[in-house]
Amino acid sequence: MKTLHVERLTREAFVPFGDVIELDGARHFPINGGTTERYHDLANVDVTEHGGRPLVNLFRAQPRALPIEITMMERHPLGSQAFIPLTARRYLVVVAPAGEFDPARMRAFWSDGWQGVNYAKGVWHHPLLALEQVSDFVVVDRGGEQPNCDEFSLTEAWRLQFEASVELAQ
Repeated sequence: MKTLHVERLTREAFVPFGDVIELDGARHFPINGGTTERYHDLANVDVTEHGGRPLVNLFRAQPRALPIEITMMERHPLGSQAFIPLTARRYLVVVAPAGEFDPARMRAFWSDGWQGVNYAKGVWHHPLLALEQVSDFVVVDRGGEQPNCDEFSLTEAWRLQFEASVELAQ
């Protein structure tokens, strides 16, 4: 079995796959007479190709038991897909660049729970990997008539491996 090292989710590391949705470093300004702080344009929602429209959904993810093995990936070729956590519960993200799937180019990240991700159109990713507890996410993705989900089964499982400094529930 191959291993995939899990790294900290940062904007810089995630650029090839889409956007990290977080307040730290985001453009913001006061609105509503100064009673609200607006964090502006946090992700590139790309869903209108071929008549698509944005969908706003809630996903409730069941926690995964460790160790986690990756045996499949999926992609949405016609639109982006954003996951915005509603609680500060850590979760994992496994991605690979858009195009022909190459398992050697997979990367794994852990989110602190207040970071969301927006997968760019066509980026390969694993379905939600909640840890420790049931976790809710607002998901913004594409609705439309055309099929928009491709799945790929890996020929060999990959086990996620955490650095010793990352404390996750076992």
